[in-house]
Amino acid sequence: MAFLLRVELPDVPGSLGALATALGGAGADIEAIEIVERRADGRVVDDVLLELPAQVMPDALITACHQLEDVTVAWISRYNAGANLSMDLEAVERFTEDPANAIDQLVEVIPATFRTDWAMALHRVDGQAAVRASSSTAPKLVAEATEWLGIRTSKVLRDVPEWDSMVLAASPARDRGGDRFVVVVGRHGGPEFLASELARLGHMVSLAASVQSR
Repeated sequence: MAFLLRVELPDVPGSLGALATALGGAGADIEAIEIVERRADGRVVDDVLLELPAQVMPDALITACHQLEDVTVAWISRYNAGANLSMDLEAVERFTEDPANAIDQLVEVIPATFRTDWAMALHRVDGQAAVRASSSTAPKLVAEATEWLGIRTSKVLRDVPEWDSMVLAASPARDRGGDRFVVVVGRHGGPEFLASELARLGHMVSLAASVQSR
């Protein structure tokens, strides 16, 4: 079974190797590791995609991590079978190869790039929020969606009763045709969006907007 582990550890030589050894000793087969955030306090947040045998419980991974000095597990959850961790550069290549559909391509690559469950791009039609593009797993719009069209910077969205099980974030932009839109992303249950993730999301949304040619 595939799992995604988000872990915080010291940003010093050898710490990642020690983490990999500990996870391997717990029975995990590591598929990919990506740095999510480097912090000013000398710590780093990593996402680890791994396979775990059915007979091994995920709690064993948490125990293995916490046996290491100054290592903290922020999140662990099941991950889509066959999925990979996608790098920002891969996502950018995807939507720059198809400028006429850059926004559509953007929302398709966001889930793998940011480990979200879905993404959608919204714009205003007749004064209301409407879906411009969405990933295949995106939910139906909620009443709060029209308010999101007015945000001016990447931010975490709060107090959405219909989606109370989701952690939400949004990033606005304007495409080359002048159409303002906002990209909303969601994770079921967590983890919370880090400041670095919001900055990356904003950069990627703005880049896709500048590429969009229609």
